[in-house]
Amino acid sequence: MNEPEPEFTREILRKVRQIEIRSNRLVSEVLAGSYHSAFKGQGIDFEEVREYQSGDEVRTIDWNVTAKMNAPFVKQYREERELTIILAVDVSASSSYGSNRQSKREKLAELAALLAFSANRNGDKVGMVLFTDEVEIYLPPAKGQQHVLRILREILFHPCHSKRTELSSGVRFINQVIRRRAVVFLLSDFILVENSGEEESRMEVFLQQISATRRKHDLVCAHIHDPAEKIIPNVGLVELEDCESGETFTVDTSNASFRNEYISNYAKEEEMLHANLRKRGIDAFNFSTSDDYALALQDFFRMREKRRH
Repeated sequence: MNEPEPEFTREILRKVRQIEIRSNRLVSEVLAGSYHSAFKGQGIDFEEVREYQSGDEVRTIDWNVTAKMNAPFVKQYREERELTIILAVDVSASSSYGSNRQSKREKLAELAALLAFSANRNGDKVGMVLFTDEVEIYLPPAKGQQHVLRILREILFHPCHSKRTELSSGVRFINQVIRRRAVVFLLSDFILVENSGEEESRMEVFLQQISATRRKHDLVCAHIHDPAEKIIPNVGLVELEDCESGETFTVDTSNASFRNEYISNYAKEEEMLHANLRKRGIDAFNFSTSDDYALALQDFFRMREKRRH
C-alpha cells in the first residue's frame, strides 16, 4: 500500500484540526449539558437504603432492612451514566455531492465529530461504522481524544470500495455485532441508488432492520440533504449522471410539469421516510449542507430532554 503524499497528509491534518477546534468550542459553548440530559444511562445501580419519607413509593421499600430496623426503609438507585455511542455513517457516492462550499460527507463528518467530542467530554465510548452497500470500516467503541480523531479522519478521507448505497448494510452489521445497548446515530441522505422496482423492497428491508435496531438500541436518524437536490432549475436540456450507478440520462428542465413533478416526488419521499420512522418510534432530525448543524443538534437534544421530564 502506497504512503499518502505529504501534501495530502497535511491537508488531512489541517481539516481534522479545524473540525476538532470548532467541535470542542461548540461542545463547551452550545451543547454544554444538553448531550448529558438527552440520553438515559444504560441501567440502574443500587446505591443505598434510607429511612422512608412521605411520598416515597411503597414498591421501593426494602422489607428485609425494614424488618431488622423495625422502621420502614427504602432502596435508592442511581442511573449508570456511561453510554456507548455508535456513529453509523453513509459514505456512498451520493454523500460526495455539495452545491455549495461543503459536500454532504464533509457536513456529516462535522456532525459526527460534534457527537464524538460530546461523548468523549462525558466519558462515554464511541464506535463507528462506515458503510456504502457494504460495511467499509468498523472501529469498536473506545474512549479518548485520539480515538475520536481517528473516527473523524476515516469519515472524511476513507477511500470507499463501493459507490452504491444499501441502507440496511450498516444497520444489519450493528444488529449483529453491537451486543451492549447503545445510542446509535444513523447519518445518511437516505437516497437509494436506483429508481426501479427494487427500490420499494430494499426500503422495506431497511425498515425491518431499523425496527430491530430500535428494539435493542436507542436509534436516532440524522437526515442530511443539499438544497439543490430539492429543485431542478430551468436550464434546458441537461445530461445527468447517477453518481452511484453511472447511468446517464437526458432531461428537459424547461418543462414546468417535469420540474413540478420532481419537486413533488422529492417532498413525498422525504415525508414517507419520516412517517415510517415515526411509526416505528424512531427519532430523527433534518439538516442541510447550508444549515448550522450544531443548532439542529441542540434543538434535538432539547426535545429529548423535555420528553424525559
